[in-house]
Amino acid sequence: MRAVAGLHSALAEPIRTFVEYKRALNRKYRPEAAALRLFDGYLCEHAATGWNSIDSALIESFLQSRPRSRPRSYNHLLGVLHRFFEWAVVQGLVASNPVSAARRRDTGKRIPYLFDLNDTKRLLELVNTLPDRSRAPHRAQTYETIFALLYGLGLRVGEAVRLKLGDVDFHRDTLLIRETKFSKNRLVPLGPRLAARLRRYVEERHGGAPEADRPLFSFTKRGCICPETISQTFHALVPRLGLVLPPGVSSPRLHDLRHAFAVGTLLRWYREGIDPNRRLIHLSTFLGHVDPNSTAVYLTVTDELLREADRRFRAFAPTGGSQ
Repeated sequence: MRAVAGLHSALAEPIRTFVEYKRALNRKYRPEAAALRLFDGYLCEHAATGWNSIDSALIESFLQSRPRSRPRSYNHLLGVLHRFFEWAVVQGLVASNPVSAARRRDTGKRIPYLFDLNDTKRLLELVNTLPDRSRAPHRAQTYETIFALLYGLGLRVGEAVRLKLGDVDFHRDTLLIRETKFSKNRLVPLGPRLAARLRRYVEERHGGAPEADRPLFSFTKRGCICPETISQTFHALVPRLGLVLPPGVSSPRLHDLRHAFAVGTLLRWYREGIDPNRRLIHLSTFLGHVDPNSTAVYLTVTDELLREADRRFRAFAPTGGSQ
């Protein structure tokens, strides 16, 4: 485990211990460690002698000293400090958390476009019209399989391109997703249709006895397809779909296929009478998140979800909740 270097303030050792604790939970914690390093330097500049010399005024002064024009960037810095001092309170290092500044309202938060099944079918139909290139044979079949996995399993594009042939288990119909965003491995089950699609792709592209260490998606012998290349192909196809974007919704991105999977799963649970609150941890695990709070970011409220939630509420309280 790499130690946190460049810390010299009176809180250097607690900061180092806190970062190591986070990394022991399989979190890379790189941007957060950099933020705490900035805070450490600020404490040195202002000759802070220990916990008792750090109050809300000093915290506010540090926050103002860092140019953070975007609310998201400011809130990230604020959140890192808040979590560090909350940890210090639990450890008995300080009596109370001095971080009292309010989060900034993020009015420019992006609203993703949620692909439905028809949108995705049309996307895959367009993918099948892609011509081969001298350095990209079987281009249509390769991209069709990648987009199907992103939409059907909610994979990150980086997870898809890092797949090797040995990660595909057709006996159990599972994918082994290695070294994800939070340095974890997980098994993802394949449905029968997606398993059949992937099996057909492997047989046609890699033959009957493929090498386990060979990339699943590759046009050359040098390695897997670059995620940026997949994104560029996606963005080249989207205008041909003629999608009508609802007010406030951003232009589609490749990552929106993952959003669509999460929202589609929640909508299906509502329609099947399943309590989403009881299943959210399952969805979080499936997506490779460390906790359900990360999954909640993907659950964009749509008209369909509101209708299903309203229907469930009316079934539970037919009189509208009045006595």
